[in-house]
Amino acid sequence: MVSTLPKVTTSAPAPSTWPPFLIGQPEQPVRVLLIDDDPHMRQVMAQELLADARIDLLGQASSVREARRLIAQHVFDVMLVDLNLGDGTGFELIELMKSTRPLAEAVVISAMEDEDYAVRAFELGATGYLIKNSWFDSFPQAVLQVVNGGASITPNLARRLLRRLEGQPLRASAARAAHVGAGGEKLSEREREILRQVASGYTSGEIGKRLGISDQTVNAHIKNIYRKLHVRTRAQAVNLASQWGLL
Repeated sequence: MVSTLPKVTTSAPAPSTWPPFLIGQPEQPVRVLLIDDDPHMRQVMAQELLADARIDLLGQASSVREARRLIAQHVFDVMLVDLNLGDGTGFELIELMKSTRPLAEAVVISAMEDEDYAVRAFELGATGYLIKNSWFDSFPQAVLQVVNGGASITPNLARRLLRRLEGQPLRASAARAAHVGAGGEKLSEREREILRQVASGYTSGEIGKRLGISDQTVNAHIKNIYRKLHVRTRAQAVNLASQWGLL
């Protein structure tokens, strides 16, 4: 059943260490949808999200059908979504979200620590993959990371994905790819520098401060990187750049 929640005013205040230039302030919280067919797990996640003043949990759903309705009804920033739903999969919801709300971020919440599932989710545009019941996972932190340009992956799974990438054979064109994008168009030195900053986990605002340029200029470079590498998300750009020796 779809649940649309009123704005909660009893949430704990945001940590005083949260920088004012980051997205997710108590006066303008990050808007979140939560989709999971496990009532207990959904309640646990909802309680964590509602306890953080930087997050506004707009609504919850337990099925693909209900989630489609929420996606159509709300303007949101982040969708937390399980992969196994009773009437479908989270993959189709990520595709729907990216087609209708292209600026929104998707974070997978799954019981399966499956590398292939994670890769597929990232290819569809997800920027996070958390394993349920992991000691390392914080749902509010994942939301705040992805909405500020980062990625959130359960450490054990991240290590396995890195090992998988290390084990892949180099492409014959890897030497040329060190300077050229997937479409044959060269990345500029500035674009490569920004890509390295993105891979290090810095947000657009932080990259701008480090390089002495505006946020808008950073985002313009990132859009050019997407076009040249034929990708849609930062996670995909970093993944491809790592394989092609761009970093």
